[in-house]
Amino acid sequence: MIERTFSRRDFLATTSAALAVGAIPGCSPPGGSAASLIREPDDIEPVVDPGSLEKPDLRVGFVPVNDCAPFAVAYTRGLFRKYGLRVTLSRESSWATSRDGVIFGRLDAAPVVVGAVVNARTGAEGAVPAPLCAAMTIHRHGNAITMNREMWEAGIRPLHEYGGDLDRLGADLRHYFARLRPQERTVAVVLSSAIYEYFVRYLLHAGGMDSRRDFRIMIIPPPQMVTNMRIGAMHAYMVAEPWNTRAIEGNEGVGFTFAHGSELWRGHPDRVLAVTEDFIERNPRTYRSLVKAMIEACQWCDRPENREELARLVSARAFTGADARFTRAALVGDYAYGGFDGAERRKDLPDATLFFDLPPDVKGHPDDHSTFMWHSQALWMVTQAARWGQLPDFPVDAETKVRLAWRTDLYRDIAEELEILCPPEDMKSEPGSRFFDGRPFDPSDPVGYLRGLVHPSVSRTP
Repeated sequence: MIERTFSRRDFLATTSAALAVGAIPGCSPPGGSAASLIREPDDIEPVVDPGSLEKPDLRVGFVPVNDCAPFAVAYTRGLFRKYGLRVTLSRESSWATSRDGVIFGRLDAAPVVVGAVVNARTGAEGAVPAPLCAAMTIHRHGNAITMNREMWEAGIRPLHEYGGDLDRLGADLRHYFARLRPQERTVAVVLSSAIYEYFVRYLLHAGGMDSRRDFRIMIIPPPQMVTNMRIGAMHAYMVAEPWNTRAIEGNEGVGFTFAHGSELWRGHPDRVLAVTEDFIERNPRTYRSLVKAMIEACQWCDRPENREELARLVSARAFTGADARFTRAALVGDYAYGGFDGAERRKDLPDATLFFDLPPDVKGHPDDHSTFMWHSQALWMVTQAARWGQLPDFPVDAETKVRLAWRTDLYRDIAEELEILCPPEDMKSEPGSRFFDGRPFDPSDPVGYLRGLVHPSVSRTP
């Protein structure tokens, strides 16, 4: 073995090089890796003059999960440069740091978990109100609930194997958790007051359990989920891919896929591109360029012929750092549910992650597409914040807050310049067939929807 002694000069040279590419300890930033996949092309001819933009130099966050794909594509295919932007991508350690990076100005823009933008407006769960905005969805679906081996051995199976029999599912869940004290009933999600927490609570409630009284909902960054389940920190978690598949394949014995997110609410939004209201007001042309680059990136991601390449790109060390066989499951659609009985449980899920085009049964209008944001879906998030006590009541000004948070007015204007048609309305009903429990959502009567839900206090918690 050849040993090398580093001098002070070596140390300073190495440190300076790292700082020059914006390195963060423990992370490999795009452009700072040897992998050719993550080099930004320098031969792109901009269609927008950087000098015409208020702020062409942007710092944009991402979290190492599959839905960083549009950011990786916009960077490596020169779409940021095409629209006059010089972007530094910042790999964030968690969804909280991604959200807070935007709120406190460290980041100009970043993806956030759906629910976070509107809840920052409403102050759900005691959050300090913040004027967050989003004009586009990054993707839909692309997530799953993972359960540990002990839950399998107790008789719990993937959701689709119950064939809609929620009474049988509820009985299996209660049987498992009945042997545990409330403080031992732990489930993990990636962020509080957001859609993953709402899905988990919704599921437990449908199974006849009180998630507020008898469960601990832990917040764990996505890349740490598998390790924490391996050591027994929680019984189940919900996370974006590839961190569900990582527990199923390559980590045998850790867990199984209980449900893909599309089985809980088909067509649900997962991530939105967050900025502050002040950023849009001060940098309107810059913002338009950013949204255009991201829309084109989402369109590229959604083409079937690009999916294998996309899985390889996302697996680069600077992005998820996961092997491509884990990233491809929810991008290509070859989806494994796992299990511990030797049976092969795989599904062809071409819509496991939706970036732009939508299946016909998900469209709310002929011109609907994934990056378009429906105010009605944001209202559903607000009903859940009220349902789980994060708001004292459903806000009387909920629609106003949603309109300020989800900027469909800006999106339509920007999309028109790209010759993309959009639905003329902001509201649509969600039929019961899209939810795992068959309960429809009518955005014209969110309070009635809440009143129609059985309150957790009358549930059958073990």
